[in-house]
Amino acid sequence: MKCIAVDDEPLALKQICAYITKTPGLELLQSFDSSLDAQKYLLSDECEAELVFVDVNMPDLSGIDLIRSLIEPPVVIFTTAYSEYAVEGFKVGAADYILKPLSYEDFSRAVKKAVEVFEHKDEEKETESSEVASKKFVQNGKYIFVKSEYKIVRINFDDIKYIESLRAYVKFHLESRRPVISIMTIKTIENYLPKDRFMRVHRSFIVNLDKVTEVERLKVVFDAGTVVPVGEQYREQFEEFLFKSLAG
Repeated sequence: MKCIAVDDEPLALKQICAYITKTPGLELLQSFDSSLDAQKYLLSDECEAELVFVDVNMPDLSGIDLIRSLIEPPVVIFTTAYSEYAVEGFKVGAADYILKPLSYEDFSRAVKKAVEVFEHKDEEKETESSEVASKKFVQNGKYIFVKSEYKIVRINFDDIKYIESLRAYVKFHLESRRPVISIMTIKTIENYLPKDRFMRVHRSFIVNLDKVTEVERLKVVFDAGTVVPVGEQYREQFEEFLFKSLAG
C-alpha cells in the first residue's frame, strides 16, 4: 500500500516513516509536518496515497478535520497521545488508531486492520463497477475494445506487455504505442483476459506471459527502465509457470 505520514512533531514523524519503510507491503510516498500541505497533496491529481497515518492534534487543521475535508479519503490510521480521540477517529471511518509513544507492535496491528479495510473497499468497488465496466469494452480471442477518454480503442492482446492498476483505473502498457488508460479495476480486466496468456503477479500488475523474457529476483524485467515486482501471494503461481516453462 502506498502511504503518506502527517505529524507536526518531528520525532514522531520520523518514527512513523521509519516503521513504514521497514514494513513489507508498505511504500512511503511522502511525509508532511503540516496538515494543510498534506491536504493540498491529498486533493491533488498527483495523489496516489492508499493509506494515511495522521496525527489528530495539529495546528491550523486537525487530523480529523483533514480527513473530513476529503470526498474519497484513503484508508486512515490516526496517531494520538489521547485515547479519547479514538471515538472521533472511528466516526470518520478510521481503520485504527495508535497511541503515542508509538510501538512497532501497535503499528503492525493497525496496518493489518488497514489492509483488511483496503481489500474490502476494493471488493466493493469491483462489485459496483463490474456491470458498468463490462459495457466499456468488448473482447474476443485476439483483442479487446476499451473506453479511453472520449474514444473506443482497440487493444490487441499481442501488443500488451503488462497492465497496471491506478486505483479506479487500469493502464495498458503496450509495445507499439503509448499506454492506454481506462476506468475499471484490475480485478475486472483480469476476469476478461485469457488465463493461459495473462497472469496477475502483484495486486497492481498483470503481465502478458508471452512477453516475459527475463526474471531477476522475482521481478519481471521488460527493459532497462521497466520492472514489475512479483507479490508474495502470487509468487507460487508465477514460480510454477517458470518451472513449467523451463521443463518444456
